Amino acid sequence: MALSCGVGGRSGSPAGAAGGSASAGPGLLMEVESPGEEEYESLPPSATLGTHMMAGAVAGILEHTVMYPVDSVKTRMQSLQPDPKAQYRSVFEALKKMIQTEGFWRPLRGINVTVVGAGPAHALYFACYEKMKRSFSDIIRHGGNSHLANGMAGSLATLLHDGVMNPAEVVKQRMQMYNSPYKTVLECIRTVHRTEGMGAFYRSYSTQLTMNIPFQAIHFMTYEFMQEQINPCRQYNPSTHIISGAVAGAVAAAATTPLDVCKTLLNTQENVVLSSVNVSGHLSGMANAFRTVYQLGGIAGYFKGVQARVIYQMPSTAISWSVYEFFKYALTKRELEKGTPC
Repeated sequence: MALSCGVGGRSGSPAGAAGGSASAGPGLLMEVESPGEEEYESLPPSATLGTHMMAGAVAGILEHTVMYPVDSVKTRMQSLQPDPKAQYRSVFEALKKMIQTEGFWRPLRGINVTVVGAGPAHALYFACYEKMKRSFSDIIRHGGNSHLANGMAGSLATLLHDGVMNPAEVVKQRMQMYNSPYKTVLECIRTVHRTEGMGAFYRSYSTQLTMNIPFQAIHFMTYEFMQEQINPCRQYNPSTHIISGAVAGAVAAAATTPLDVCKTLLNTQENVVLSSVNVSGHLSGMANAFRTVYQLGGIAGYFKGVQARVIYQMPSTAISWSVYEFFKYALTKRELEKGTPC
């Protein structure tokens, strides 16, 4: 869709600049007219902290719950020495086999702890990103869109997100493994705390940050770049948010798969793997995880589950951005309309 942007202010959204012909009344959202094509309104030039957090929380919960079955498959496909009954050639085959042999609800085991963690984690994540992106852009590009600012803001937002989400990831992945000894989330939390201590919930935190900081930097820069290409007027246009999110997720996921494999090993502490490399106790540290993966699988070991990871991240990130942009747009529009005098 060919777009021509009018003069507008900087957007507070991940979109950048607002454009189009202004609608009546100060502070109201602007509309962009494209003869013969569907009209969209510009993304709000500003949004409150509460709006960012609410939109982010809803986006995070939907992102993780909708794609959770594929995430379960990804966790299993990253196993370095899987049980013969848990070896899969494709995501579809894995889902089918899990349901047939372990029950219809098996791919969803552990989803409740993910929901509990995803809401606050993504609320902080998007709110921090929006605030820091504007701050860094003011310094680097005097208010313009800067890819460096986007990457730096995404990296800082990851620190908050992972601080909340890492314990949930540990529990979730242990619940997802084949023949997991844990029947419920509470049982898993209590057992891990009793046998391994509180540190077990953050054993993979450094590795998670090592993975997620480059992942989120690539993710946000790619999303903003795609928006510049296909949505230069920064309108609320669902299709562009979906496409940009999907591309950003796929690129970032493929590039950081080796780190994700190491994180999964640290989270799950696979007994078969540890015994095969004569590790007593628990594996800790990113360097040890990297050595163990290479020792058991070579270079190919770092890319175990890459197909499942990309298949998971493309729709997952598309859902997250489209839901986030929708709620931010809708909540801000409602606030503006309520504050507009008759």
